[in-house]
Amino acid sequence: MTAVEIRKEGEVALVKIDNPPVNAAGYDVRVGLVNAIQDVTSDDAIKVIALFAAGRTFVAGADIREFGQPPKQPGLPEVCDLLEASAKPIVCVLHGTTLGGGLEIALSCQARVGIKGLKLGLPEVNLGLLPGAGGTQRLPRLVDGKTALTMITSGKPISAEAALDAGLLDDLQDGDPEAVALAAGQQVLDGTLKTRVTAEQDNRITADELNTFRVKAKGEVVTRALKAAEASSLPLVEGLQLERELFVEALASNAHKGLKHAFFAERAVAHIPEAKADARDLESGGVIGGGTMGSGIATAMLLAGMPVTLIEMEEDRVAFARETITKNLDGAVKRGKLTEGQRDAVLGMLTCTTDMAALADADVLIEAVFESMDVKREVFGKLDQVCKPGAVLATNTSYLDVDEIAATTSRPQDVIGLHFFSPAHVMRLLEVVVGKETTPEIVATSFRLAKKLRKIAVRSEVCDGFIGNRILAHYRKSSAYMQLDGAPFEQIDAALEGFGFAMGPFAVSDLAGQDIGWATRKRQAEFRPAEERYVEIADRVCEQGWFGRKSGKGFYSYDGKTRSVNPAVAEYAQAEREAKGIAPRSFTDAEIVDFYMAAMVSEAARVVEEKIALRPIDVDAVFLFGYGFPRHWGGPLQYADITGLDVLVQRIEEYAKEDPYYWQVPALLRELAEAGKSFNDLNKEG
Repeated sequence: MTAVEIRKEGEVALVKIDNPPVNAAGYDVRVGLVNAIQDVTSDDAIKVIALFAAGRTFVAGADIREFGQPPKQPGLPEVCDLLEASAKPIVCVLHGTTLGGGLEIALSCQARVGIKGLKLGLPEVNLGLLPGAGGTQRLPRLVDGKTALTMITSGKPISAEAALDAGLLDDLQDGDPEAVALAAGQQVLDGTLKTRVTAEQDNRITADELNTFRVKAKGEVVTRALKAAEASSLPLVEGLQLERELFVEALASNAHKGLKHAFFAERAVAHIPEAKADARDLESGGVIGGGTMGSGIATAMLLAGMPVTLIEMEEDRVAFARETITKNLDGAVKRGKLTEGQRDAVLGMLTCTTDMAALADADVLIEAVFESMDVKREVFGKLDQVCKPGAVLATNTSYLDVDEIAATTSRPQDVIGLHFFSPAHVMRLLEVVVGKETTPEIVATSFRLAKKLRKIAVRSEVCDGFIGNRILAHYRKSSAYMQLDGAPFEQIDAALEGFGFAMGPFAVSDLAGQDIGWATRKRQAEFRPAEERYVEIADRVCEQGWFGRKSGKGFYSYDGKTRSVNPAVAEYAQAEREAKGIAPRSFTDAEIVDFYMAAMVSEAARVVEEKIALRPIDVDAVFLFGYGFPRHWGGPLQYADITGLDVLVQRIEEYAKEDPYYWQVPALLRELAEAGKSFNDLNKEG
């Protein structure tokens, strides 16, 4: 079967793209389109070409298998130019998700008919690129400036109805793509469907619209896309040339490297040793603990269509849990994710009770109680007695030893860590923590659950904090060290937000609750080595009952949505400096970022070295989807590759002159740097 087929019906040539699963615009499709247009053009009996696609969607974008490969001709720009220059009008029928190169193909045709349910978009900015086959030039010649600029710079798709209103579509129909294509071809023949040549249209972006988007633009990716869109005021040939130059520039950018890595990370983490094991049934779930986390987990399961039984110890807590879940679902209604009727139906699948015996038939049980080993051991002892054989027994612990929890039961092989991130019904990451006796079937079942809940699962071995929180616990110290050595905490936050984090580490701690970190520090105090620097500023803050947003004050003071610096923090910092004989020094924002990121990379490398994570890309996925790591950097170890492993080794060695205990070059990092290899090389091996 060829990727492009031709069927002639009278004066209409039906050209069908058939390249499963998403009709990606790969080499076979591009060659097929060129051959088809040449074939049909030479047939005098054909007056109109109707282009459509088989399967669930029209061309959904580029072929990801070609990413990073040498380009093969014809390229998509050449194909689009050929379509636009066709002596015979081409009507393109679009359905499914017509994205990127697929939309650029459609823009090159002389008429466009959508099928209801269609989504259209130019998502290239999400990969650090810009539309490179005429999208930034042809779209502004067909639609209003605001629509064009929004699509080009946001990457968000629009509905078929919006596309019709904007003039991107000439008609909207319902039916089978082939039947609609034949009818559309006949309409072109009889003149009831008008055709337009994009090259003959005028640019419709105004100077005011460009300025408005420039003011809002953040980062090089959007700025570059705007520059290309602005070129749509030039003659089409000149605009296409500048677009291509900017596209090639984007291909070589660090932002593209990072965003492409993030794109592949989401897919790579599913490749685990246990993938072929037989996963167990997941028809119903149980949650123990109805606090913020437990209620969020229950909400996620309900939204996935799973009946849920939630257990609390007291009746008033049962009512609180149901109320919390109801509020979560009400939020989904407000966002348009559910109708009120759907919310009521979902709530009908929820049982809240104090009776542990109600969990007897659940397929997966997730404990989400207080972060105390004694409390969790008690819960698992009860689960062992009431749960059916073969049920998955999972703990949502953030730090504690899953093997110790499993030892409480008579079936440690069925116990696993499922570390959700708050709010659990929103955050995409799920750390799957595999105990020493956890069976492959339980691991495979946990990954199936993650998929059912629309989450990204990352496999981790057992250690204190697993992948994410272990690394977090290490690099968070670096911000405390900089604060003690003279950098105001608000400068540290601002510098890291400038790097790309949505919030700096002190703002994040306030949001999460300062008491959480304080409890961890107290738990670990007896094991803290004498050589380790310990900063007490956060402890002083917590001793005042200032736990962050929930108490109205932490490192910052909060008045509604307004945030201001808590002046007492600087006093605590200065007092500790004086007590320890530390002379404060100033830091540049660049020094703050380098220091912080070197600490993050150091511990991330150790996590890979110790095989807590399967591959470097698994670490990157944890931070991209659970910790708000800037997507354009691709994750901490992709950042390391971009920065240069030799550069990071040198930085760590320099920092070690002041603090040799904290700053130690990981063996894996040094080994890779000396061999001229990267963390991505390990991803390829894995």
